[in-house]
Amino acid sequence: MSEALYSTPALAAIFAPEAHVAKILAFEAALARAEARAGVIPPDAAEAIGAACQVERFDVHALYRDAARAGTLAIPLVRALTAQVAEPGRAYVHWGATSQDAIDTALMLQLREALPLIEADLLRLAGACATLADAYRHTLLPARTLLQQALPIPFGLKAARWLGLAVRQARAIRAQWAGLWIQFGGAAGTLAALGDRGLAVAAFLAEELGLAVPDLPWHAERDHTAALAATLGVAAGAMAKIAHDIVLLAQTEVGEVSEAAAPGKGGSSAMPQKRNPVDAVLAQAAARLAQAQVGVILGAMAHEHERAAGGWQAEWQALPDLLRFAGGAVARVADAVSGLELDAARMRANLDAGGGLMLAESLTMALAPHLGRAEAQHLVQALCGRAVAGAATLRDVALADPQVRAVLSPEAIAVALDPAAYLGSASAMIDRALEGYHILLAERR
Repeated sequence: MSEALYSTPALAAIFAPEAHVAKILAFEAALARAEARAGVIPPDAAEAIGAACQVERFDVHALYRDAARAGTLAIPLVRALTAQVAEPGRAYVHWGATSQDAIDTALMLQLREALPLIEADLLRLAGACATLADAYRHTLLPARTLLQQALPIPFGLKAARWLGLAVRQARAIRAQWAGLWIQFGGAAGTLAALGDRGLAVAAFLAEELGLAVPDLPWHAERDHTAALAATLGVAAGAMAKIAHDIVLLAQTEVGEVSEAAAPGKGGSSAMPQKRNPVDAVLAQAAARLAQAQVGVILGAMAHEHERAAGGWQAEWQALPDLLRFAGGAVARVADAVSGLELDAARMRANLDAGGGLMLAESLTMALAPHLGRAEAQHLVQALCGRAVAGAATLRDVALADPQVRAVLSPEAIAVALDPAAYLGSASAMIDRALEGYHILLAERR
């Protein structure tokens, strides 16, 4: 259920039990090869261990059942692997390593597969936002502050701000992806079982797995995983913002956007007329679930001495869940924006619904050079009150006011109350967002 609603099939597969076991086996095989390269174990022992590290040989369900008793999946898996390895390799399985080395490094291998998928969906989202930003740079709708109509803005600017969010998250995710480390310290972080060849084995192990080498083992220092969690939590929050905008814009009383229609999508079990923004809604749900896991991971950072008694164990569930849910939020928002349908006529109707009151600031700024800003604002506030009381437009009451007419011509009043004439630097901001997106794409080539 959670994978179908709040994640993606690809992320679910990466964090499935079989995939988890396969990554631990990849660590064990790479460890054996690294130790053979360093002269710690015989090369034929490494070959025998590598040959046995095939997930198909293992009863994954039984391993997880036994892990509940052992306290870690590595213990029953190393035992089962040892039984599978032919001589002379059997004596050298898991040589000089500890359970946390295997489990943390396996997680890094899973992250190496998962983070590019999330980045790819962020780029898909960015591409959709860029298309909207450019295509609708002249399509106006009301900006809303505190859920009240504020000033006119182009929908392209709203999409450009979404674009900026997506680009920043893609950069942050890529930075985390580029800094994934092995975990390798042995029983207490000294690699004592490997004598003076521990660091050489660590370097070879990282090379075998294509991961980075940390300065020190990080068994009980979890700033690395916490920083990753925070990055994913921020990305999830960014997706929630975009999704929330879509939900609000799709409200019946607003009606400015809707998600793409598809068979079976967005209906109601009771109300045939409904067209719910399901992608945006489920993106918000997935983002909340992701951010809840961030709290678990940050709260678990106080590991006891050289091995945690509970904090690390909490990460086993929280980190995969965080990846699944954060990735699900990104994918859902990318789907929502990619198929977003705009109603430009409804945007314009909402823009005009207030009788021009949202251009009150513009009229104030037109009057200010003649009256001073404070006096101009006081006058326009009075004009707005008269317009509301008399169900008139701001233009009508401004044209009828002698103080306004004394300093502004009808043409100047019309310009001041034209939504298209009061957009400031919006178009330049859209261009900046598009430029940032194209720079990101160029960096990835």
